[in-house]
Amino acid sequence: MEITIAASEFKAKCLDILRRLGERRLSRVTITHRGSPVAVMTAPPLSDEESRSVIGSMAGTVWIDPELDLTRPVFDGDMEAEKGILYRE
Repeated sequence: MEITIAASEFKAKCLDILRRLGERRLSRVTITHRGSPVAVMTAPPLSDEESRSVIGSMAGTVWIDPELDLTRPVFDGDMEAEKGILYRE
């Protein structure tokens, strides 16, 4: 999530905004002064350990019945598009 905030409001909410950036609830904060952008803050890059914890984090959580053929078509009937029916009203 990205936000744009005036410098005066940023001063009042600075610690909360920093915490939200650190928790990755915010990805980017643009700070303005009199309507013009003067600074941009972004969340710090993920550490190598954090990156690895995301990749493959769901491995082993899905079980597929060995008798299920995932290559077999799901629908064996006639497709309406083959008959020239492209949509129904």
